[in-house]
Amino acid sequence: MATTAGTVARRWFEEVWNARRAEAIDELLAPDAVTHMEGGDVHGPAAFREVHAMFLNALPDVYITVEDVISDGDHAVVRWRVNATHKGELFGVAATNAPVAFRGMSWAVVKDGKVVEGFDTWNLGGVLDSLRSAARS
Repeated sequence: MATTAGTVARRWFEEVWNARRAEAIDELLAPDAVTHMEGGDVHGPAAFREVHAMFLNALPDVYITVEDVISDGDHAVVRWRVNATHKGELFGVAATNAPVAFRGMSWAVVKDGKVVEGFDTWNLGGVLDSLRSAARS
């Protein structure tokens, strides 16, 4: 079976996030990849592993539901939904134990079975405002 951009993109969410397979980061992310994320760009698998660990520390029960995948050639777009519980510090906001839910989209450019560039969009500011509000309650 051929590896399509859509297959790689779906594996990213299922394996890296839902199965918590940190080794899948190296399998699916090119060594010189750039991921443009809310909060800044991340360069390469080692830096992404740090981001991954930070999110899993803050949201240890995170589950990402892949709602839709559309691919065309080397490009894939994934519409996804996050559900988690805020159990650790996230971008300066101490754990609130509050539920976290938000939606976003990711665009991946895939070459030779690996993501070479990714673009994520979701409302980080809104999520942090919600957590700060929960912390004050």
